[in-house]
This record gives sequence, structure tokens and C-alpha cells, in this order.
Amino acid sequence: MILTRILLQKTQFLDPDLDIVSELSEKLSQGNIGVVAHYYMDVELQGVLDAIKSHQTNQKINTNSDPTPFVAIADSLKMGDDAVKMAKAGATSIVCLGVDFMAESVAAILSRNGFPHIPVYRATAKAIGCSLAESAERNSYKAWLTMAAKSNEKALHVVYINTSLGTKAVSASIVPTITCTSSNVLKTILQASAQVGPEELRIYYGPDTYMGDNLVTMLAAILDGGWSDAKIQSELHPSHNRESLAQLKSNIDVFPEGNCVVHHMFGQDVVDTVKEHYADVFVTAHLEVPGEMFQIAMEKSLEGKGTVGSTSDILTFISKKVAEVAEENSNDAKRLRFILGTEAGMVTSIVRSVQGILAETGSQNVDVEIVFPVASEAMTMVDDSDLAIVPGVSGGEGCSTAGGCATCPFMKMNDLDTLSDIVDMLIEGGDKNMIKLQGHLPPARLADTINGVSAADLGVEPIMYMREFMKDGKLAAELIEKIDAGKSL
Repeated sequence: MILTRILLQKTQFLDPDLDIVSELSEKLSQGNIGVVAHYYMDVELQGVLDAIKSHQTNQKINTNSDPTPFVAIADSLKMGDDAVKMAKAGATSIVCLGVDFMAESVAAILSRNGFPHIPVYRATAKAIGCSLAESAERNSYKAWLTMAAKSNEKALHVVYINTSLGTKAVSASIVPTITCTSSNVLKTILQASAQVGPEELRIYYGPDTYMGDNLVTMLAAILDGGWSDAKIQSELHPSHNRESLAQLKSNIDVFPEGNCVVHHMFGQDVVDTVKEHYADVFVTAHLEVPGEMFQIAMEKSLEGKGTVGSTSDILTFISKKVAEVAEENSNDAKRLRFILGTEAGMVTSIVRSVQGILAETGSQNVDVEIVFPVASEAMTMVDDSDLAIVPGVSGGEGCSTAGGCATCPFMKMNDLDTLSDIVDMLIEGGDKNMIKLQGHLPPARLADTINGVSAADLGVEPIMYMREFMKDGKLAAELIEKIDAGKSL
């Protein structure tokens, strides 16, 4: 495993065939079809979707209609919010480009917002799995939660949003449960500890072992870094201090057997290469990457030279750094280099953001370079450059599953052809197409009831607790009552 590089100014995949863009955009409009896609989609598909989004927005503005485009590229939580916006704007069906649990979540959020009649279709009738989500569906995960429920502690299960609705339902039936994203997980555990009491609350985090361990590492770094009570209260949480953070750190129990196959790639080989050859670059790392890679990015973040967090956090950090340099309007040539410590599909959104910043500022002297891991046998060369690159949709434009880079094979089951096929089936209609489309619905894996309670309601409950926290800044009174009672039902 080595690191390879891509110069953002050399990319071409954000200029897709305009005939393809126009045709697909018109079909989506004709069929009132919305598309929500994850950041980790194939770069070619993202380029087409991004162009369709711009095309639709311009058309709607020109016709004085609702400017809400029926295409969105986002993280797993926002995909549901975007689907709701599309439904309110008139979409009658949604195509979800992601993995199965994302389609489940989008359908559940639509239903909770008054749109249970709007179907959500996956790109393929085949199962689109996720190694991380599946790790929470093992008997060992249920046993771990059962242990928490029997501990006679005030326990809270903080479950990663990237899990199935079934996992969330079973979890909520065993122990009080709230979902989290990689961008709000630290805020969640800090607030829960503050509301219940750091000495009393025990937090069970799962299923992502790397993320859980990284949270503990982050708290340790803050304490070891000598943060004062005042700094903790001003920059982290107003109700915490060094003593309460130390107590919180010791009261986090991490599920030991869950990880994402993509983020698992950021292991020792990548860490060694970063340390040896890229000591002077900005480093970003998703909370799901292994500890040593996370440690590098976290140390950099304390110096303002890196960030750790979610896909959105990474995108925001890179965009901010590029904007700072571009706005200087210096005549001196500048090159910014970033380690991309997450799935390579993020390159598309990063490119679009960077190109927009450089165009807006009129900067001509800023080069931006993204560095990411790739198998050494997957290397090729750009004809006019010494930059090694990975063969993707076309040379120099990202990477593919076959290319051996940090890319999710499940996400890449979504492609332009499968999207076009679903759109055509929806527009053509007919019994035959409707029967085919039934296979594209999210898999029905929920039992009718769990302990006499609707499994569907139980599955959505942890998501709604998270949404209430995001809205009000504190955990729901109902959830606190369950924690205090030491049981969920």
C-alpha cells in the first residue's frame, strides 16, 4: 500500500457529457423522481449528478418554481433530510444511491415526516451490504447490549447512524439508545454525561471499534495536553472540566468487533508513508480510521494543520484552508496538500468545492493536491506530469474498486446504468416494471413487534432522540427517564 496523488485542477470528471446530463435531468423532472446519493459514490456518477443538480436548479429559477433540485449528494443523515425536501417540492418517488441501511433510513425519515406513501428504491435488487452495519447484526452485539442492560448501571447505548433499522430497533428494546453521526458523536456523549452525571452514566458505543477507541484517545489527548477547566468549558462543553472528562473517559465501553473495510485500509503501511514522506502536509481523518492514522490527524488538528471527524468536517476543513490562501490574492504560487483519510469518493465533492472557491476568488496561483492510499500494483502515470495516479473512470480522475484504492465495493454497486434503468422503469410504468421495482425497495428485515412494541417505531426512536438533541442541544426528557430507570421499556 502506497500513497498516490491527484491534482484537483487536472480533473475532468466534473464536466460530464451534457447530452447525458440533459436527458437524465429531463426524465427525473418528467417522473417527479428524486435522487439522494452518498458522498462515496463513484466519481463519474457524482459528476453527472452534480451537473444535473445545477441544471435543475437553473431551470426552476428560470421558471419561478420551487428551486429545490431533485438531486442531492450528502452524508447518510442528510440524505433523509434532502429526501423530505424533495417530497415537499413534489417528488413522488426517491432513488437512494448508497447501501441498504441508508435506503431504510431514508424511507423511515420520509414516513415520520408525513410521506409514508413515497417509495424509496435502491440501485439494484441485490443486497448492498456494509461490513460495519453487519457487525452490529451479530449475536455478539446483542449479547454486549444485554450485558449493559443487566449491569444495574445508568447505561446509554450510542449507536452509529450507519447501522440498519433492525439494529436500532433491537438495541432500543434492550437498553436506552440514541443514534449519532461522526460529526455529533463527541457532542452526544459530552451532553449525556453532563445531564446524567459523569460518575453515574456508562456509555456503550458501537459498532465502530475504531471510532469508539478514537473518542477515548481524543479525550485522553485533551487531558494530557493540559487543557484547563476554562478551555474545556469554552471550547468543548460548558458543563465539563478536567475531572468530569476523566470520569467520562473511564466510563466509555466500546464494542470490540466492528469496523469498516474501507477505513481499515488506513493501517500501518499508510501511517509509515505519511510520517516518512508527508510530514509537512495537512492531514484529515474520518473517525472510523485506525488509531495510529487518527492520532496523526488529531495531533495535526491541534496545530490547525488537520482535522478529525465526519465527511462533512473533512470537506469543510479543506475548503476553509483553500479559501484562506486564495483570498490572500498573492502573486506567489502556492500548493496546498491534503491527506484524504477517508473513502476516495469524497474527492468529487472536494474538487467541486475547491474549484468554486478558486473561481470565486479569481485565484490563478493556487494548486490543491489530494493524497490518498492505493495498492502499488494499481499505479499508472499522467502523461504530462510526474504525479502517479490511479485508473478510474478515465485516467487521472479518481479511482475505482479495481484500482485498489480506499473505495467501498458496496457503494460502487451504484452506477449510472442502474440509475438510468430505474428511472426508465418508473417513467414507463406498467405491471412488469412495477413488479421489478418491488425488488429495489429496502429489504424488509424488521419483525412486526419486539416485546409487544412496534419494531418500526423502535427502530426510528433512536434517530428521533438524536434529532431532538441536534435541535435543542440536550437529550430528550423521555430518554433521560429511561436511563435513570436503568432500562429502555
